[in-house]
Amino acid sequence: MPTLVDQPECWPSLPLDSWKDTCTTLHMWTQMVGKVRLRLTPLVNHWWNVPLYVNARGLTTSRIPYENRAFELWFDFIRHQLVLETSDGIVKTIALAPRSVAEFYEEFMAMLQSTGIKIKIWRMPVEIPNPIPFDQDRVHRSYDPQSVEKFWRILLSVDSVLNQFRSNFIGKSSPVHFFWGSFDLAVTRFSGRRAPQRPGADPITREAYSHEVSSVGFWPGGGDVKDAAFYSYMAPEPQGFKEALVQPNAAHYEKQVSEFLLMYEDVRKAESPTTALMEFCQSTYEAGARLGNWDRAALEK
Repeated sequence: MPTLVDQPECWPSLPLDSWKDTCTTLHMWTQMVGKVRLRLTPLVNHWWNVPLYVNARGLTTSRIPYENRAFELWFDFIRHQLVLETSDGIVKTIALAPRSVAEFYEEFMAMLQSTGIKIKIWRMPVEIPNPIPFDQDRVHRSYDPQSVEKFWRILLSVDSVLNQFRSNFIGKSSPVHFFWGSFDLAVTRFSGRRAPQRPGADPITREAYSHEVSSVGFWPGGGDVKDAAFYSYMAPEPQGFKEALVQPNAAHYEKQVSEFLLMYEDVRKAESPTTALMEFCQSTYEAGARLGNWDRAALEK
């Protein structure tokens, strides 16, 4: 009997080509919202104050303090709106519909201002090739609600599995984060040891990889990865990791990105998607932890 999260509707088909333009537009919108959280919250190790989180209707910033109040921004992918809710009872929304990034940025900043939240964010997108400032981007303007809802349904399922995987580790681990810069959902485990500094690393990378990590996540695809995929990597990568035997059989090491990949379609079509994904999470972690000489007896249940 498959579990609820193994039901076909929990793992819908979503080839990147079917929603690529919408994906790019939504990526820019999440970056705007994420930059508000970045601007107003204190730095937490490895930039853990920055990501968004999967919730029962979409993606949320969680609570953000502001002066003597607090507020939350969240994408509602059922009603397809961006919601601003404040601790003094104000609720405002912006419709998620086909419109340019520049138009969305203007309305978003006006919504914040109208509730007394006076903030400036850096208008340049990050972690993408050929970025266009938000207020000048009239290129990206697609929004297909059905594709976005499918994407969110996938995030719900993946979030459940990654949280289950996280629960088996008693060492330091991250929450399950949605990183708006790279547009992926991930959880990271730590060995407890500091990592060698990366030559020439920028401050963001230096902080993110200050300690040895094993990270696994989901990404809708792009660049060298042509479709939606799960990934797993170690940083620093121990010798022999790329040759490790991992599960399920469809998983492989992709040298172009220095990560193990398991395509989403292979998980979706598995007899039990949750089992296939958990096997990938566990086997890639175990290979890296063994080769990296992690103190597994102290870190695992």
